[in-house]
Amino acid sequence: MSPKLFRTCKRYLKKQEEIEEVLADAFYTIFTKIDQLKENNAFEAWARKITVNQCLLHLKRNVNFNLYLEDTSIYLHPETASATQLEEEDLLKLLEVIPDGCKTIFNLFVIEGYGHKEIAEMLNISEGTSKSQLNVAKTKLKELINKFYYQNAK
Repeated sequence: MSPKLFRTCKRYLKKQEEIEEVLADAFYTIFTKIDQLKENNAFEAWARKITVNQCLLHLKRNVNFNLYLEDTSIYLHPETASATQLEEEDLLKLLEVIPDGCKTIFNLFVIEGYGHKEIAEMLNISEGTSKSQLNVAKTKLKELINKFYYQNAK
């Protein structure tokens, strides 16, 4: 269970210290609220939701979701750039280099399955901002995938 929750944190956060801090907070919440779990077979989904919420609490304190940042330079490890088939781990590496706001909304919408209205409420932003950030994330990811994965695959 711990590796899965660690990967969940890693999807949202970049710095190892932040990941570890948020994961510790998530485990604290899980252990102190375990009595609220109604069905034991729902533990994994319940724990993941708590972990995502802890990541969001951390990000809301540190990220302006209404701000768009342009990446001036992107550095990927050479082994990633030479690959020709995109794998899950490759996508996670690409997510690490897009702006935090875009990355968070991409994770919530695409991976967690939340709608724009829910995301807007969670992050205290407008639905339009959520949609716009998702669009920026998709555009940046598409550019990165084309640049690093399909340029040499001919």
